[in-house]
Amino acid sequence: MNKEDVLAQVEVAKLSHTEWVDHARRLMNGFEIQKSATPVNPTECDFGLWFYGSGQLLSSLSNNPLECMQNIEKLHLSFHTTYSNIFNIYFSAVPKKGFFTNFFDSKIKDIDADDKERVKTEFKKMQATAKELFEEISRLERRLGAVSDEKISALGA
Repeated sequence: MNKEDVLAQVEVAKLSHTEWVDHARRLMNGFEIQKSATPVNPTECDFGLWFYGSGQLLSSLSNNPLECMQNIEKLHLSFHTTYSNIFNIYFSAVPKKGFFTNFFDSKIKDIDADDKERVKTEFKKMQATAKELFEEISRLERRLGAVSDEKISALGA
């Protein structure tokens, strides 16, 4: 693990979660979404794979308090939960073949006024969570920027 790779991974996290917000916006506007927009477990998205793997080594940096990593984790989990809530309003939550196979066998379902309000509320929550997540990730980036490449490389992974 070197500083450049870690900073690149952190940047990818922000970009990929911006895409999730766009997927939710597309659903709200009645557009079809790609299968890649199916909700994933937070530990299985690109950022989650890194964060719960080698990213955990960053907790041992002297200028990166454990609270930072805990905040990122909490916000990341909330973000994925909220996206799943939005997604499930538009698609049946009971699959026929595989966990998400059924979602793409049909079009986005029409939703009533109550569900539209729920989607708006969830989307606002998702946007707010994304903003907080990006702010926390930016704090992590600043802390990483202040650490030498040697210290990051010495973490091991």
